[in-house]
Amino acid sequence: MMMSHTVKRPCSFQIGTFMTGKWHRNRYELQKELGFGANGIVYQANSIQGTVAVKFSDNNATIASEVNVLKSFEKAQGDSLGPSLIDVDDYVVNGKVYSFYVMEFIQGDSLLTFLRKRGNEWLNVLSLQMLTQLEQLHDLGWVFGDLKPENLIIQRPEQRIRLIDVGGTTQKGRAIKEYTEYFDRGYWGLGGRKAEPSYDLFSLAMILMTAAYGKRIPKGEGGLKELRERVKEKKELAAIEPVLMKAFAGNYTCAGEMRRDLADIIHRKSSASNRPATVNRSRVQMRKAKGTQKKGRRMAETLFLILLVTVLYAIYMLGLIV
Repeated sequence: MMMSHTVKRPCSFQIGTFMTGKWHRNRYELQKELGFGANGIVYQANSIQGTVAVKFSDNNATIASEVNVLKSFEKAQGDSLGPSLIDVDDYVVNGKVYSFYVMEFIQGDSLLTFLRKRGNEWLNVLSLQMLTQLEQLHDLGWVFGDLKPENLIIQRPEQRIRLIDVGGTTQKGRAIKEYTEYFDRGYWGLGGRKAEPSYDLFSLAMILMTAAYGKRIPKGEGGLKELRERVKEKKELAAIEPVLMKAFAGNYTCAGEMRRDLADIIHRKSSASNRPATVNRSRVQMRKAKGTQKKGRRMAETLFLILLVTVLYAIYMLGLIV
């Protein structure tokens, strides 16, 4: 798990600190800083339940908002959308109160790290997983908002993509709470910052571009023309150009629609790549069959000659005896 490292820490604690919640009295040992953002800092910690992630903030409203999001995520059917919520409490230090919540620690690699290890062949599979999760999230009335590679973890050993850092998650219809410029459609001059499914889908398309290039591409004039040129420069992006451009233009109304289009392209591409192999196998089989037929005819001819010679020899011997 990780967060942005571009802003001043709102609060900080020494590694190795043993802390006890004010209300529930659960104890946690802070082991490692995982990251921080404008509204809080996250640590990996030891607890009676094993390894967990603990987010602190000096803003009670921030903690309350994110806890509500995580509770809402628990209503989703099937796979978990984000980290499971474990505990919510306050930590008092020198008379100052820091609100915190404890969540599941998701073991795995960030999206770009995973792709560097495994290759971009995984990109389409992970995209389909991501679109399924976004559809569930949108159906619950939320938009993730700050969707970027750093907020996506590929969980081990399941190889399943998970959403982390719900700080930017916003109720549909409201103004996006938190965003990262590069993945924001407003930054590219392609839409506003209203929380709606198309906002997340634009960000996802930008994530795919970033993954294909292995880095963020500097922005020029912005707009669809520039993004289309970038898409055409990478074969893995060019193969799904219609889907990406529709997402960039904000023409998808739901994640399910984008997932179906992407799945259709992947299926057609897979079918086309398998067809020559099938034809080649058929040709090989035909050649083998013809070869078998020729061999059979040669064997029959040989047996006939042997039989003919045998008969003629028998006639000759019989004539000598007579």
